[in-house]
Amino acid sequence: MSLFSRSPVRIQPFFGYRNTERLLIGARALRSDPVAFERMSQWRALRTMWGQFASAEAAGVRVSLTVRRPDGVERRYGATSDREGYAWFDIALDGDWARPARTGWEVVELGWENAKGPQSVEGHVMVPGQDIRLAVISDIDDTIIETGITGGLRNVVRNWRRMLIQLPHDRKQVAGAGGFYGELGGGRQPGQEGAAIGSRLTVSRRPFFYVSSSPWNLFPYLVAFLRGRELPLGPMMLRDWSFDRATLGSAGHAAHKSRSIAKILDLYPDLRFALIGDDTQGDLAAFAQTVERAPGRIAAVFIRCLGQPLSAEEIEAKTTIEGAGVPLWLGSDYDTGNAFLRTAGLAVDDETANIVKMIEEGSYEQGSRQET
Repeated sequence: MSLFSRSPVRIQPFFGYRNTERLLIGARALRSDPVAFERMSQWRALRTMWGQFASAEAAGVRVSLTVRRPDGVERRYGATSDREGYAWFDIALDGDWARPARTGWEVVELGWENAKGPQSVEGHVMVPGQDIRLAVISDIDDTIIETGITGGLRNVVRNWRRMLIQLPHDRKQVAGAGGFYGELGGGRQPGQEGAAIGSRLTVSRRPFFYVSSSPWNLFPYLVAFLRGRELPLGPMMLRDWSFDRATLGSAGHAAHKSRSIAKILDLYPDLRFALIGDDTQGDLAAFAQTVERAPGRIAAVFIRCLGQPLSAEEIEAKTTIEGAGVPLWLGSDYDTGNAFLRTAGLAVDDETANIVKMIEEGSYEQGSRQET
């Protein structure tokens, strides 16, 4: 029996995103109180983090979504939470839904009823600006934060303390990630600062999307981490997590990332993307598949290396990316060392030139990965 089964149903919105024709956003119906990741004792931290994993989902909850068109016209849609509590909206937009001049967040409203009567909460939908041609798709696990929850059951057991006691402000980001992501993001947009989810959110000039094998249970945790480190916020594509081969196996990670990246590219056919990942979960192979399936759409690939030799699959992926003329960086540290980036065959526009300039100025190190 769940510890939270008597709590009133609440809705946890996830970040959404849209183009001029479609809007996608998800939420989860839960029987628990919203979590506040404040400084606390280890015992309270353990209870807080356990509550994130031992979630009490509410099935069959009718959730409404109210969106407001740029001209002020409102539309309302409905969905019902599934057995895991998820309610997903994939809406065909009617009328004029032009993208804004600059990247920003639009506010929507999610409504439901519980024992206390009608309830509502704000959700946020990111919309890339008309002034950008480059966006970023990034991994989270071991790319900007060492999660300890992917890469196999052995890692989960070894990193139980990190998973169940350390709160977002206790975790360390990968060295240099702040400056690297800030450069790629092109700086913050003015007037987007907010104190918490539910108020105005920060946004970078170039939109960020996060594709991770972390569970949806950790969405509030990961948002708190990004905000605390002033890293770019953006929609997340996480996973419904369980202790099985499909969740923990490397093939599952790569498949999830390939599907999620394809979905983003399909929604924004006019944008090119920089892809950022690491060498622990098959990111290089997944990115190579994207390069093959979407010729000309990938501006650069960045892989943070943790010291293991390249596998045969990764060698093939490296060859595929370089053969397509996509700049590829394999490095161990975002901050230090000399930079080398292959650009042969790349049709450089202003946005891609900024990436190349960063690398060539020596801000980032190309790693000494060995091929086996």
